[in-house]
Amino acid sequence: MDEIQFDDIDALRANVSDEFGGFGDQVEVTQAMIDQFAELTGDRQWIHIDVERAKKESPFGQTIAHGFLTLSLLPTLRTAATYRITGYGNATNYGSNKLRFISPVPAGSKLHAHSRLVAVEAKPKGTQVTQEIAVHVVGGERPALVYNMMVLYHPKAKG
Repeated sequence: MDEIQFDDIDALRANVSDEFGGFGDQVEVTQAMIDQFAELTGDRQWIHIDVERAKKESPFGQTIAHGFLTLSLLPTLRTAATYRITGYGNATNYGSNKLRFISPVPAGSKLHAHSRLVAVEAKPKGTQVTQEIAVHVVGGERPALVYNMMVLYHPKAKG
């Protein structure tokens, strides 16, 4: 795997691509995870937590994961990478330019993700990297979630 210094803008930009890389590891989304997320967030809509009602009334025939639960799994859903950014002091989540929940994540399904680098910008406080991440239910054609994540890589603190 190539190592690229966080402030080597040209080397990072050489990895910008229209093509997604390979999928990372799979993660199962269990009903227990969905229930715990509902308790934590207070989002207890029946389509997520009422298994019997979802079987009868949901257009999906079963419970589905919250979109924000799927989003929160991104650190676990590490994508396959061909390079690693090095030499920075810390990295901060700088926000998002796009977030779309495209298709449902049924309870018990497995997810995996792949990504592509879409932009690299030098900023006064470091290097901003924008990555598009697509999360798919394993075997599904359409992504469940598409997210443009911005991360700011800061230099190491002096002293």
